[in-house]
Amino acid sequence: MTDTTTGLVLTGGGARAAYQVGVLKAIVQIRREVGGGTGNPFPVITGTSAGAINAAALACRADDFDGAVAGLGEVWENFRAEQVYRSDSIGVIRTGARWLTMMSVGWVIARWRRARPRSLLDNTPLAGLLEGWVRTGRVRDLMAQGHLQGLAVTASSYGSGLHVTFYEALQDIVPWTRSQRIAVRDTITVPHLLASSAIPFVFPAIALQIDGRTEYFGDGSMRQAAPISAAVHLGAKRILVVGAGRMHEPAGPRAGSSEYPNLAQIAGHALSNIFLDALAVDVERLQRINATLKLLPPEAQAATSLRPIEVLVIAPSERLDDLAAKHIGSLPAPIRAMLRGVGVSGRGEGARGAALASYLLFEAPYTRELVALGVADTMARRDEVIAFFGWGASRPTMAPVPAPDRRSGE
Repeated sequence: MTDTTTGLVLTGGGARAAYQVGVLKAIVQIRREVGGGTGNPFPVITGTSAGAINAAALACRADDFDGAVAGLGEVWENFRAEQVYRSDSIGVIRTGARWLTMMSVGWVIARWRRARPRSLLDNTPLAGLLEGWVRTGRVRDLMAQGHLQGLAVTASSYGSGLHVTFYEALQDIVPWTRSQRIAVRDTITVPHLLASSAIPFVFPAIALQIDGRTEYFGDGSMRQAAPISAAVHLGAKRILVVGAGRMHEPAGPRAGSSEYPNLAQIAGHALSNIFLDALAVDVERLQRINATLKLLPPEAQAATSLRPIEVLVIAPSERLDDLAAKHIGSLPAPIRAMLRGVGVSGRGEGARGAALASYLLFEAPYTRELVALGVADTMARRDEVIAFFGWGASRPTMAPVPAPDRRSGE
């Protein structure tokens, strides 16, 4: 590992992960403009939830980073919900309708085994898409060729309650263990990506082998106390973190509602907390460590294993709930009908439950707007990106990390 090993951390968020593609497209453009070289700028790549899918797609084409980003853009900018989950009437009836029925009259039909759906939606189409798109078998060869040093994806075990980081690495990195979270060296496959992106209640749990036994896993954003940790353990000395939700709210009061929240609003609020809060806390923790290390005299710094980690965080400048509210009508009719059953209604400013819809809106009008937002946000911080990578100029020792505003509702 060199002193400038750069890591990429892609967080979760269902359809919101389209924003990450815009950030990556802008980085490709900036690098070309300033002559920042070629090759893979991120030897260490980690991801959670939908970010794990993007991470694996980049890793398996680490020998052609620009091409990998272009491929991600092609997929995300032309997405249809039917590529991710069954959105036809029969598919919705078999999963979502039965699931909602079980919640209301489950005591009547609980003994009917066939009437026990495992999730709100059936994501079988996503498995087929990933099998043909993400060639995870290339990762080891690319590591041997020097294009990549580490890949990690995370998932949460419903059985043990542990947060598990599955990783592949070029170096002989010893698996790490922390409170309620462990690391497992493994060959990352499509089932790992499906497990990491299995949004609770929405998509079914996925069976994975761990220590010779089978456990069922769900979305890696659950119980994820330290999203940046895996990249650090894999040797990253500076890290680009791409969020999937707004981390800063404008000053002043935000309009509320006196109406009792429906199920969709509660679910959307819970998911937003799962996908964003851990990242905000982890960035704050990293800031404190960096600030403390700066106060230590050189001899004290030499005596500790802690080292400053340079971090650049890029997150949406707009509320993705508001963007999603404009595109709810893009969802297939059976999905819209099902979501109305849990309280998603209206469009635009008057929409209710848009936060929940923002995770399921795998439709091109919405994902293209997120990609465009990612490009715009990154280009607006062009100088910071150039300084972070040290392209064309001397790089500062420690780039400032924006302090997250915990007042955010996303």
